[in-house]
Amino acid sequence: MADQPTPEATTEKTPPGEAVSQKPSSGGVFSRRRLLGTAGATGLALGAAGGAAGYAAAPAADKAAPLTSLGANTVMFHGKHQPGITTALQARGHLVAFDLAAGAGRKEAAALLRRWSTTAQRLMAGEAAAQDDTDVARDAGPSSLTVTFGFGNSFFARTGLEKQRPVALDPLPDFSSDHLDKARSNGDLWVQIGADDALVAFHALRTLQKDAGSAARVRWQMNGFNRSPGATAQPMTARNLMGQMDGTRNPKPSESDFDRRIFVPAAGDPAWMANGSYAVVRRIRMLLDDWEKLSVKAQEDVVGRKKSTGAPLTGGAETTAMNLDKTDADGNLVVPLNAHARITRPDQNGGAAMLRRPFSFHDGFDTDGVPDAGLLFVCWQADPLRGFVPVQRKLDRGDALSTFIRHEASGLFAVPGGAAEGEYVGQWLLEG
Repeated sequence: MADQPTPEATTEKTPPGEAVSQKPSSGGVFSRRRLLGTAGATGLALGAAGGAAGYAAAPAADKAAPLTSLGANTVMFHGKHQPGITTALQARGHLVAFDLAAGAGRKEAAALLRRWSTTAQRLMAGEAAAQDDTDVARDAGPSSLTVTFGFGNSFFARTGLEKQRPVALDPLPDFSSDHLDKARSNGDLWVQIGADDALVAFHALRTLQKDAGSAARVRWQMNGFNRSPGATAQPMTARNLMGQMDGTRNPKPSESDFDRRIFVPAAGDPAWMANGSYAVVRRIRMLLDDWEKLSVKAQEDVVGRKKSTGAPLTGGAETTAMNLDKTDADGNLVVPLNAHARITRPDQNGGAAMLRRPFSFHDGFDTDGVPDAGLLFVCWQADPLRGFVPVQRKLDRGDALSTFIRHEASGLFAVPGGAAEGEYVGQWLLEG
C-alpha cells in the first residue's frame, strides 16, 4: 500500500509490447466472436472473416450495435516486456500459482509454457482457445485481456535449473507484520490475468487451468477487481477498499530512469531475465471494521493525505510534493512521523521504487460478519532487494497503517521478458 500511483492514473502511451489497440487488426483479431456492427448506412458486418471452428457468424441485424471501445481494446502478447506490467489497471483480475506435478521436470515445463503462451496469444487477440473452447467469453471482445507468467524460487530445483536461479529471487525475509498462510504463498509458477470484462478474465483463467493438464496443479488462486474504466468523469488514481486513493507516486514510463528501476537490463544477470521484472505478490487483509470507526481526520493522519482528493496534508493537489517539515500552529508536524505516505516515499528510502499494480478483493464475511477483504498487492521492480524489501522493513518499524492491515499471503516471482514472434515465454530459460 505504498504511496505510489497505479498505472490507471497515468496518461503516457503504453510501452512497446503492451500497446493497446481499439481497432481490430487484420488477420482475424475478432474471429472468436464474429461480432457484427454497423458500417455507416450499409449495414456491413465488421470483424474478420473466417472465424475459428465452431463459431458461426451471428445473423445480420438491421441495427446491430458495434463493439464498444471497452471490449475492442487489445493488448499485444508479443513484445519486449510481458503484458500486464505497465498495462493500465483492469477491472477484473485473477492471480493463480501452480506447482509442477510429481515427476514433471524441465521438459514438461517447457511444453506447458509453450501451450500457455499460445493460448494467451489467442485469447488476448480475441480468438477462441485452440481446443475445447468453453464459449464463456463468446460475444465479447478482448477487453484489454493480459496474461503474465512468472517463475517461483522452487521452480528451479524442480526443473534442474538451479544454476539459472536469479539471486534476486531469494526468499523474502520475515516481516513482523506477516501472518502468512504457506498454502496460499509462493509456488513453482505464477500467472496474472487481467481484463476489463469479468467473463473474459474467467475464460482465460479456466482455459489456462485446463491447459495445465497433468503437468501442474493449482496451488492457490485469488480473485480481484478495480473500478471499471469509464466509471469516473475523468481518469484518476484508483481508490482501495479503505476509500483512499491508492498510489499517487508510482514511477511513470515517461521518466528517464523508469526502465532501470522496473525492468532487468538487456545485459542483466542471468541473461534469460533480460527485459523482465520481479513481482512481489501479497494478500493484504484490511481490518475494515476498525478502520471505519476512525474519523476522516484520523484516517487522513494515518495515511498522510486527504481522503477526498489524495492531496498531501501539507496542501496542494494530489501530485503536489509533500512538505515533510511543515508544522501546524502548535509546532506539530502536519504529516505525522508514522504516516504511511511519509514512510513510503522513495526519497525516504534511498530511492527504492516499485510499480504498484494491485487489485482489491472481497471473499465474503466470517461468522461474525467481519469482511474478508483487502488488497491483492502486486508490485514490480528490477530488484526486490532494492525495491520492496527496504520499504517493507521500514513500514514494519512504525507505519501507522499497520494497525489496520494484515499480510496473509506472499510470493516472489521472476517474470522474464516478453516473447518474440514464434517464441514462448521462458524459452530462453528452458531451452537455453
